[in-house]
Amino acid sequence: MSDGESASDEGTDGDANASGLPPAEAGWERETVAYRGISRRLAAHYLRNLGGELVGTDDPAEATRVDGDGWRVTLSAEKVTAAAAIEITEVTAEFAGGPDALADLLPKYRQKAMRAGG
Repeated sequence: MSDGESASDEGTDGDANASGLPPAEAGWERETVAYRGISRRLAAHYLRNLGGELVGTDDPAEATRVDGDGWRVTLSAEKVTAAAAIEITEVTAEFAGGPDALADLLPKYRQKAMRAGG
């Protein structure tokens, strides 16, 4: 690597994309929120209603990233065992954002997601 190259962009978390985490700017915080009983489509829809824009798709069911003003979220979904032979979907939202943006966004997202889930 030469003097002008770096492993990641200045001020961003270059390894985040590889690990499934959203890229973060300097000074941003991270938080993980997971809910069972909602779909990735519904989580993306909630985030869009909270001011975010889907990245890479126009279909909330296919969304894996949503960006808003001062925040970014990656979404993933997997089937988990709830009891014996019962499997349900668990959606994990990895948030990155400025402290003020997350302090405003997270309670609103949690309220929406909790109402939908079981």
